[in-house]
Amino acid sequence: MIKILKHGKSVEAKAEIDTQVRSTVEGIIADVGQRGDAAVRMYSEKFDKWNPPSLRLTEGEIQDCINSLDRQAIDDIRFAQTQIKRFAQIQLLSIRDVEVETLPGVILGHKNIPVNSVGCYIPGGKYPMLASAHMSVLTAKVAGVKRVIACAPPFDGKPAATIIAAMAMAGADEIYTMGGVQGVAAMAIGTESIRPVDMIVGPGNAYVAEAKRQLFGRVGIDLLAGPTETMVICDDTVDAELVAVDLLGQAEHGPSSPAVCITTSPTIAKELPGFIEKVLARLDTAPIASVSWRDYGEIILCDTEEEMAQEADRICSEHVQVMTRNPDWFLGRLTNYGALFLGARTNVAYGDKVIGTNHTLPTKGAGRYTGGLWVGKFIKTHTYQRILTDEASVFIGEYCSRLCALEHFSGHKEQADIRVRRLKRTF
Repeated sequence: MIKILKHGKSVEAKAEIDTQVRSTVEGIIADVGQRGDAAVRMYSEKFDKWNPPSLRLTEGEIQDCINSLDRQAIDDIRFAQTQIKRFAQIQLLSIRDVEVETLPGVILGHKNIPVNSVGCYIPGGKYPMLASAHMSVLTAKVAGVKRVIACAPPFDGKPAATIIAAMAMAGADEIYTMGGVQGVAAMAIGTESIRPVDMIVGPGNAYVAEAKRQLFGRVGIDLLAGPTETMVICDDTVDAELVAVDLLGQAEHGPSSPAVCITTSPTIAKELPGFIEKVLARLDTAPIASVSWRDYGEIILCDTEEEMAQEADRICSEHVQVMTRNPDWFLGRLTNYGALFLGARTNVAYGDKVIGTNHTLPTKGAGRYTGGLWVGKFIKTHTYQRILTDEASVFIGEYCSRLCALEHFSGHKEQADIRVRRLKRTF
């Protein structure tokens, strides 16, 4: 039996918040579309208290940010980028062009072509999330994107030096200090000073995710990656303190970040609330993480692994950490999630920062139909066809003519018929 021992916000409450976000975002996007740079600057001043002579950083300003970091920080960024780049290159090798003769004289194929330009949004309002620069800018460059621009909000009243350094080291062609909806809209729509891009990628808060949703179609997007979600699936092979740490390690992202524990252990279910309070007492981010746990935290007690898997697939969390006797069982069973973290030796923070997989992942149930950001998201697969002989064109044309007649498409039918009439004379 599945017992929900702690609930988060109701569906109705979440829907009301979504409605408010949607309206705000719609207004900002429309304003940026109408007034361009002036609107971007107004919202930058309003939300970030930031309005410099130029939102784009010069080479000198970028180098100043890099120079402000100590050698250890630079080395650590370089190490993380090496891991992300290595895995992206391995993924790229799995993507290949194909060409095959499917019938005598009929050639079909596809080509994989990188998107021409990409705008990367790097969150940085509450925390300077430099890891998102590796995940987006670097992965796009590995895919072969020609123009990669990136933006992040200011941090403590100035460009976020760690983010700027990571963007530059990852290979960004243009770097801007601007945040939120106005930053995403400026890259997608374009302004007097910013050429628009073909695709927007990167995680963000609810407003950034909604901006991407509303802009989709005008530009491509990677996926809807909104407020962080995390889930721990566990049994009695671990303890409640470890579970509390792993839940709160993601709840600190923001006050609307769901954190869910699904367990078959009555002991963990009983002890977890107490350990949540103990762990919060040692976290600087407790003011945020505590609100997230209070409003969006859940504890679900199950009898069996099958019930845990059933609940995990229903919820479809962004991050799913499995700490059970046989985590590989869940690897084979689960179908709805952003990324899996298997066993107690690993955790979401490893994936977020350094291990090599991408941390831009689907939220709000999007894991039902898409995976996370990867090198393939920046590549378009385009088909082509070629017919080598008159006989092959006539052979296909006769089938095509009859099928078009079934659909009452006379123009389509004539495209086939004219070739059949002309080419039949040649053999």
